[in-house]
Amino acid sequence: MHRTGQVTRLVEDSSSAIYSVSQVAGYIKEFLDANPALQDLWVSGEVANARRYSSGHTYFSLRDSASSIQAVMFRGGEGSEHLKDGDQVNAHGRVSYYQVRGDVQLYVDLVRPAGLGALQAAFEELKKKLEAEGLFDPSRKRGLPAFPARVAVVTSPTGAVIQDILNVIGRRFPMVEVVLVPTPVQGRAAAPGVAAALAQANLLNDVDVVILARGGGSLEDLWAFNEEVVARAIFSSRVPVVCGVGHETDVTIADLVADLRAPTPSAAAEMVVPDMAELAADTREYTRRLSESLARRVRDARLGLTLATDRLHARMPSTSDAHARINELLRAASSSLSRTFELKRTQLRGLDAQMLSLAPTRVLERGYALVRKGPSGPVVTSAGAVAAGDVLEITMSDGSIDARAEAVRRRSRS
Repeated sequence: MHRTGQVTRLVEDSSSAIYSVSQVAGYIKEFLDANPALQDLWVSGEVANARRYSSGHTYFSLRDSASSIQAVMFRGGEGSEHLKDGDQVNAHGRVSYYQVRGDVQLYVDLVRPAGLGALQAAFEELKKKLEAEGLFDPSRKRGLPAFPARVAVVTSPTGAVIQDILNVIGRRFPMVEVVLVPTPVQGRAAAPGVAAALAQANLLNDVDVVILARGGGSLEDLWAFNEEVVARAIFSSRVPVVCGVGHETDVTIADLVADLRAPTPSAAAEMVVPDMAELAADTREYTRRLSESLARRVRDARLGLTLATDRLHARMPSTSDAHARINELLRAASSSLSRTFELKRTQLRGLDAQMLSLAPTRVLERGYALVRKGPSGPVVTSAGAVAAGDVLEITMSDGSIDARAEAVRRRSRS
């Protein structure tokens, strides 16, 4: 052999010399550290046995179908958040030998998710393009109606998302009508399907706001919401769009274009409708403050009249005409205060009556009924949800009726 150094001598002298463990380990480390190809390389594999310590160091293995290599990323390395068991990553670093344990290790300084580079680049490119066109401009984004009557939900008809949205709206503001516009939310058909569903929601009569929703997932799972066709469909909507896609850390192009972004689908439902309990509490607080304000005004007016009377007595002779004038002023002021107080009392009664009229029980007392499929079943909001022969529970203001649907007649809605 023609190489120089300790490694070469080890091989040449191996027939006669005896080396210590430390010497052999040192020779192995020197050999690996001296190889340029092993000092600056990328390794692709699956993360396994990842362990992060309080020191900030992360120890893990990279493996493929045939092999595995120990790896470590010290505190300060970039991309340690991607080191999760089962994730495919590209890791940059150098190969060396850890003499204490006798391990060949990959010392990693940079980790990137495998396969996401192209998607991320496409995301940034489209984001830059749409931002230049003004699709993200805050000045074009619309506010939400305070009391929506009809909400369209664009999402998958199956799964937990639509149920979560219905539960939240039913708990907070049950008198609102929810219209589901179904669409696939993952896969090749998702992007055109979402765009078509948004267009369909805009054709419905009296829709006040649209919720675009999907549960969490990977970048690939949510990619439909990063497609240009979806972004332009949101931008073209004639009614406000609230986007609740993925989790709080997931930011899509659809989030940036929408009038309002929600961290989750359930949060989107909460943003769209008010809370009846909060409205009632706000009304009570408003009534209390108004009553206190009126009482203060009455006290201040009476005090002012008393002071004015005292000044008149001090500056004018005590004659019958002066007393008569003062009494007339007192009567006029008292009458004015009474009228003001009565006007405010009437306004308060009107507010109270308005709140009572919104209560579901009052709606039932006006002749309406709440229809469910079977005892304690889901609320029926459309004739299309009932088939002939279905058992129905009809709740009225003073009781309920069990009934069976003999026939279903649907009225077309434009």
